[in-house]
Amino acid sequence: MSGNDNNGKKSLLVLEDVISSADGIHLLGGGDFCFTSVQTDSRNVGQGCLFVPLIGEKQDGHKYIPQAVEKGASAVLICLKNYEADPSFFTEISLKAPNVYFIGVQNTLTALQKIAGRYVEKFPDLIKIGVTGSSGKTTTKEIAASILRQKYNVITNEGNLNSETGLPLSVFKIRSEHTAGIFEMGMNRWDEIGEIAAVLKPRFAIVTNIGTAHIGILGSRQRIAEEKSKVFSHFNGFGTAFIPKNDDFADYLASQVDGNVVFYGPDAVQEDDDPCRVEFVRDLGLGGTELSIGGKKAVLALPGKYNYSDALGAIALAKLLGIGAEGIAEGINSVKSVFGRTQVLRGSGDFSGLTVVQDCYNANPDSMEKAVEFISSIKNADGGSEEEPKVLVLGDMKELGDDSASEHEKTGAQAAKSGSSLIIFIGNEMNAAYSKALDIAKEKNLGVKIEYFAGNEKDGADSGVMEKAGKDVLEFASAHGGKAVVLVKGSRGMEMERVTSVLTGNGSM
Repeated sequence: MSGNDNNGKKSLLVLEDVISSADGIHLLGGGDFCFTSVQTDSRNVGQGCLFVPLIGEKQDGHKYIPQAVEKGASAVLICLKNYEADPSFFTEISLKAPNVYFIGVQNTLTALQKIAGRYVEKFPDLIKIGVTGSSGKTTTKEIAASILRQKYNVITNEGNLNSETGLPLSVFKIRSEHTAGIFEMGMNRWDEIGEIAAVLKPRFAIVTNIGTAHIGILGSRQRIAEEKSKVFSHFNGFGTAFIPKNDDFADYLASQVDGNVVFYGPDAVQEDDDPCRVEFVRDLGLGGTELSIGGKKAVLALPGKYNYSDALGAIALAKLLGIGAEGIAEGINSVKSVFGRTQVLRGSGDFSGLTVVQDCYNANPDSMEKAVEFISSIKNADGGSEEEPKVLVLGDMKELGDDSASEHEKTGAQAAKSGSSLIIFIGNEMNAAYSKALDIAKEKNLGVKIEYFAGNEKDGADSGVMEKAGKDVLEFASAHGGKAVVLVKGSRGMEMERVTSVLTGNGSM
């Protein structure tokens, strides 16, 4: 078996490595073994792909194997239980495609992770960096990547491919030319960080914060901290952890590090003679944050103090990896906003004075609090002296479990006191926020207009609801000269960007 396909492409791994790492069995197929990509979704399979069918609560990917083979899969992992239950199903596929390798494993997800881990081992000189935390992971990853690109050839995971499947799929994009890999690591269950840390085995790790995202699954912030700390589990005395100094779990996180610890943040100690000493210059509002690195001016174009804090973690990493003040400043200046994460957008036509801050990639109590606090701090979107009205359009925060009602109530209370003129809550779980906001507004005679639309991402928060919310904001803005600063935020499943489409004139739904 040559490990090359007919076009001369080299296989990501040889058959022996796949079988030994996954503790697998070669069941069917023969000829030259070669795969040049990996997919778990049959719709994304292309020529020369290793297809990994996953078994979920409602779907079993094994039924899509015929489609994957038809689209060009050259190898397929099979759960041995599925094979033993119906061997003829797989044999018939193999008879039609005899060159496709079928490899039996106990668990296809575990096998995917093990094979991915073996693949990472092919790059011993790669600087491996993990980024985790309750919020700010993607922003920190993107800032760090932008800075490190001034010196290194950087590979990162795309979008939110940071999970038990996303991280393994991401590392298969590593190639010999890459010198640094920065991978976001997320979780929504116990030991997910442990599993994907075993795939990457990062030498460096940034923790953004310990908040309440997924508290409904893990039960407490302590448990969340315990899970996040598993990103350090493969340091073996040689790794370096970057920990936010002002986080109340900072000391706990540091105690879990078998290696070096660097504390970062606005209050972290810096040496006076540090050539890359970071100094906050001024808050530019929606324009971001101006800072100085060793005397070099830089502007982080992502607005909000929380994004500045994320940048400090990325800068601390860059300094340790030998990037000077000029490179750090250039990297900061090159950072662009990621879809849905504190994007500043403008209205059109009669509403060109409308400023929309879209932060709808995800939402948890921590990020919601920071976003509302940020909008409250803005006086005028363009830096003028005239106070502009504020509008909050807030959607459900997911995966909060038994804490959902209380956490949404906190959001409602903060929203009511934020100084906003109009607040719109969307989603079944936001009902608690709506009720709390109404109570506080009435008690304190705040004079804020508060609206509520029921529904969730699967049935009620449909396009009609989103369009109605958007039109209500436009109606409000019209009464204020077409001007307002609007925050649109909610969990990804709510698809809050549908409200933004109405506000920016990019089409109704």
